[in-house]
Amino acid sequence: MSTSPRFDPSTITRPDERLMKYYVAVALLSVFAFPITMFVLWVKYRTLRYRFDGEGVWRRQGLLWRSEVNITYRRIQDIHLTNGLLQRWFGLATVSIQTAAGSASPAIEIEGVLEAEALRDFLYTKMRGVRDHAADHATTVTATAPPAAISTGDGDEALALLTDIRDALHRLEGRAGAPGSGV
Repeated sequence: MSTSPRFDPSTITRPDERLMKYYVAVALLSVFAFPITMFVLWVKYRTLRYRFDGEGVWRRQGLLWRSEVNITYRRIQDIHLTNGLLQRWFGLATVSIQTAAGSASPAIEIEGVLEAEALRDFLYTKMRGVRDHAADHATTVTATAPPAAISTGDGDEALALLTDIRDALHRLEGRAGAPGSGV
């Protein structure tokens, strides 16, 4: 899964024009609700924005009810690529990004991208790169620092508590093995 050398996701800021044609076809299928469906999909298309940077993925949409989602690459758990018959006819696909938030629905859906496979491969590369870098860093820290010197940010109190428990268990083992301890 290697991305194309010409593929640059930072150039994707809006969906392709084909997405609007796809939305017209979907609205036509709604028959009687066509005007309402068409208006809702037109607003979605006109307000849909994406950004792929060094930190993660950002998506914004909406006029009256604006939705803005930003996901860092390290939070990405899985990436799905879907395209139905109508989407394939227009050359489109939807890239769905899921996190460990516990929701059944994706955190972000990227619609209207022509190079969906290349985008999926790029996201997998970034996701794995962040995890590999974090695993390498954790291995280096654990191998070079004593347990009390490892900083876990918000978990410093938990680490101190675990260290105290470990030390107390070592003291109890020392007393249990001493002569005349009665154990």
